[in-house]
Amino acid sequence: MTPTLRSAARAALVLLGFAIVATAVLAFTYDITREVVTRNEDAARLKLISQTLVPGSYDNNPLNDALLLPPHQLLGTTLPSHVWRARKAGAPVALVLEVIAPDGYSGAINMLVGIGANGRITGVRVVSHKETPGLGDYIDIAKSAWIRIFDGKALDNPASGGWKVKKDGGQFDYMAGATITPRAVVKAVHHALEYEAAHRDELYAPAPHPEPTPGAKP
Repeated sequence: MTPTLRSAARAALVLLGFAIVATAVLAFTYDITREVVTRNEDAARLKLISQTLVPGSYDNNPLNDALLLPPHQLLGTTLPSHVWRARKAGAPVALVLEVIAPDGYSGAINMLVGIGANGRITGVRVVSHKETPGLGDYIDIAKSAWIRIFDGKALDNPASGGWKVKKDGGQFDYMAGATITPRAVVKAVHHALEYEAAHRDELYAPAPHPEPTPGAKP
């Protein structure tokens, strides 16, 4: 082996050593922080979910009572989405659906829609959106109380024809100069109510228990 090749081989081994050490450090760091990250993500998710539920109305952790739903047009989803269930003493109280309004002014508007066992909305929160700052931001609870307009509403309150913004002949207020955003949100919330009404039995059914591992002790 020539001196040049030996030098190149040594350099390659050094780089390989650094790569192995760096990978080990990253793996170790990920392993020791994964639990903390997961716990923080769950806490943030639970906080948002709880904003769509009536405080004190449930005694379980909705994160531990969830189902994965297949994509559905009424939910605006093209991928599986979650429903979290709230119960009190084991009895159904409410559920929270992941909902997408696909026709926002600047794209999809991701929301959580809480619906009580009585079919009335307990709360709606926008999780993320790309609407124009200053015009579309008012759907964000941190910047406006507009989203609370849905609290207590149901399929029959208002009647079907009322589930539109006032500009379209419905009963929902909107910000002047920004009709597309509220129109999309109102329609998505209405569709969520329709979905809940059509799937109540499966939405409130007990979460399936995982199949036991073969050979495992009961």
